[in-house]
Amino acid sequence: MIKLFGKRLPTFSHGIHPGDFKDLTRHLPIERMPFTDELVLPLSQHLGAPSRARVKVGDKVQRGQLIAEPGGFVSIGLHAPVTGTVTAIEPRHHPGGKMVEAIIIKTDPFSPQTFYNEHSMEWESLSARELISLIQHGGFVGLGGAAFPTHVKLSVPEGKHAQFLIVNGVECEPYLTADHRVMLENYEDLFLGIRILQHILKVKQVYIGVENNKEDAIEVLRKNVPGDMACEVIALETKYPQGAEKMLIEAVLHREVPSGRLPIDVEVVVNNSGTITGIGQMFRFGQPLIERVVTVTGPGINRPANLLVPIGTRLSDVLDYCGGLKDNTRQLLFGGPMMGTPQSHLDVPIMKGTSGILCLTENEVVVREEYPCIRCLRCVDVCPVSLNPSRLGSLAKSRDYEQMLDFHVMDCVECGSCSYVCPSNIPLVQRFRVAKGLLREQQARNKAS
Repeated sequence: MIKLFGKRLPTFSHGIHPGDFKDLTRHLPIERMPFTDELVLPLSQHLGAPSRARVKVGDKVQRGQLIAEPGGFVSIGLHAPVTGTVTAIEPRHHPGGKMVEAIIIKTDPFSPQTFYNEHSMEWESLSARELISLIQHGGFVGLGGAAFPTHVKLSVPEGKHAQFLIVNGVECEPYLTADHRVMLENYEDLFLGIRILQHILKVKQVYIGVENNKEDAIEVLRKNVPGDMACEVIALETKYPQGAEKMLIEAVLHREVPSGRLPIDVEVVVNNSGTITGIGQMFRFGQPLIERVVTVTGPGINRPANLLVPIGTRLSDVLDYCGGLKDNTRQLLFGGPMMGTPQSHLDVPIMKGTSGILCLTENEVVVREEYPCIRCLRCVDVCPVSLNPSRLGSLAKSRDYEQMLDFHVMDCVECGSCSYVCPSNIPLVQRFRVAKGLLREQQARNKAS
């Protein structure tokens, strides 16, 4: 723990302290990204089953209109971010690297682009099931990057019970400040969203976890917590990966989520602050998730910014709005430097899980030679879930994936802390991702047979 104003701050065990590089954007207010001429809406921009299109080519759509319905329980609705015309439903480049079916909307240049059905939504008299259905069809996912459907987390299984709701305002990835600005500028909607989730979950206590590199947000939230709300704002030590659910639960409640289990197994539900704010805005204005705040940052962009971007806006359009890339830019990531996804196409769309666009130059993107493991165990010291990355790395290199299960590779949260500290430059987390993907495929084949 470290001290702030003479008090020791809570945190989790292990982890790392990379530079946060948030000064580029932490003081920049959210600004609205203008509507562009065309938007690309992938039907798969969340974990789970893709959404199913409800429109066809040639249809006129209005801003906020449902254009795709959930494709199953672990799936969500998708809405038009602009008023315009559906010009195609076809495979397009996806930030994940594949071609994915997408709805293409040409923006109506003569529309004022006002939300077509703005209204407040009564929620106090609705049941938990009704509210969860509205959140699912409103298209809400975790906006911290994972894009897990929010309604699934709120659907507590029979026999389970939630005592605590933890609002994740940590934003531990270096460079990113979208959640920071949302908490500062939209705290009223955040507290409304918390009330709605309290109503659904029947929790007795709410905690908002915020790292102490966001002191202004901590102050604003503490000052504005409603007097009748059982809610405490917890200042946390700045450490990575504190934004991971299990680490946040350990820091705030000192509870450990057992291997292979979920937060609800220790009576906790965790949701991102931006997601909860969006839910509050939906019930306040009737607007589903059709736009999100994105941090555009890094030494490779001419004008860093925190932008409110319509879902489906092309990466190239966002970069142009921010003054374009510098000549020595070498890599673009969706997300932060630790867990972000490198992009190979400028025509990929901003999606619901796109928390940031990180533009790195040749000074940051350095290819280092890999050396043999020296058994220094630095990776063991920093692993937040107490794995042995050194041993797992050796097994991955020899493709002994089955034995990796015995060393709990599926508990890896893919935070990259092990790769960050490795003096031999071994791409540990990349190898773990490949191994986990292959193991999941094998498990799926075994289940199908």
